[in-house]
Amino acid sequence: MKLYHHPLSGNAHRARLFLSLLGLPHELVEVDLMAGAHKRPEFLTLNPFGQVPVLEDDGIVIPDSVAILVYLAKKQGGGWLPEDAQGAAAVQRWLSVSTGDLSFGPAAARLITLLGARLNPDEVITRSHTLLARLEAHLDGRDWLVGTRPTIADIALYPYLYGAPEGNVDLAAYPRVRAFLARIEGLPGFVPFARNKVGLFA
Repeated sequence: MKLYHHPLSGNAHRARLFLSLLGLPHELVEVDLMAGAHKRPEFLTLNPFGQVPVLEDDGIVIPDSVAILVYLAKKQGGGWLPEDAQGAAAVQRWLSVSTGDLSFGPAAARLITLLGARLNPDEVITRSHTLLARLEAHLDGRDWLVGTRPTIADIALYPYLYGAPEGNVDLAAYPRVRAFLARIEGLPGFVPFARNKVGLFA
């Protein structure tokens, strides 16, 4: 397997983290986003949207982090994506959160401090705390987002929750969220997401 990624991308880290948790041998290919490598013709043949990550697996090309999580979970099994309708729907709900509220909240806040994105800091930080409060409530009495073991829902949310302080989103008021992150970090095969000296980590 070959994973095209960039170390600053939380989306790419989702895929890298899951590959490692599954113990799957893979080659990491760093795509130089700052140099525009993701917009060059050779990369656009892999993903016409010009985004990382992209997974290559024996001639099969899977772009998009959530698609990669689903592909690997279905291919490898192990309970990472429930087979029953209710469990699968519950995981899908959080995958939608990972590309919705999480993307427009903590991930967007991080883009401001890390890459100078022209977004409204107050707006995205407020949105982040709304999401975090909902997560804190959901995790009352739960170790994982869905069921009694980790699923790809947990992996999808991890990078941008962990990196939220880089966008000046303080996690101090959310002990269950912080404990949830620690549980993921304690999984065999965990690989950390790079911490950058910006925002509250500065």
